[in-house]
Amino acid sequence: MQVAVVTFDGFNELDSFIANGLINRARKQGVTAYITTPTPIVTSMNGVEVTGQRPLDFITEADVVLLGSGIKTRDVVADDTLLARLPLDPARQLIGSQCSGALVLAHLGLLAGRPACTDTISRPWVEECGITVLDAPFHAEGAIATAGGCLASVYLAAWTLLHTAGEATAWDVIEYAAPVGEKQKVVQRVMSTVRTTEPALR
Repeated sequence: MQVAVVTFDGFNELDSFIANGLINRARKQGVTAYITTPTPIVTSMNGVEVTGQRPLDFITEADVVLLGSGIKTRDVVADDTLLARLPLDPARQLIGSQCSGALVLAHLGLLAGRPACTDTISRPWVEECGITVLDAPFHAEGAIATAGGCLASVYLAAWTLLHTAGEATAWDVIEYAAPVGEKQKVVQRVMSTVRTTEPALR
């Protein structure tokens, strides 16, 4: 299974790197995540330059597509040419967004008729698209999931792992990454959150 962690210029490091790092702990189970970028090099909101591992065209091959967040997301959704390069298909892919990534899903028409999670700064922009924003860190319906708040990326990663590598692998990955002394509490909270959502349409 291949996962595209879509990372635009001005990206939030926590959003892209946490999900990417956690998912790649399931490589032995056949799940691999790749930082996927519209240009060969993108620069984070804090000036970190990253070379993309896959070009944006990789989206068409990916089994899972996760849209990261950043300070230039409104520029992304204002660029019709760039949006046209995001042919997401919930009939065959798992699709997730982190924070302002929900704005991209909204502009692609993938959130019509369903609520979403996003960060507090992006909330009014998502609501302007007619989307009900939940006061929750994570929500999923079928093949589409949204997460709000940088550290909610752990939910997006766990949801991806749950529906690709299975619950046991998702549990093990989150447990490994959870803080020492809080592992059981953290993993139970994360897994109960992603487990109670509607099953992915796979």
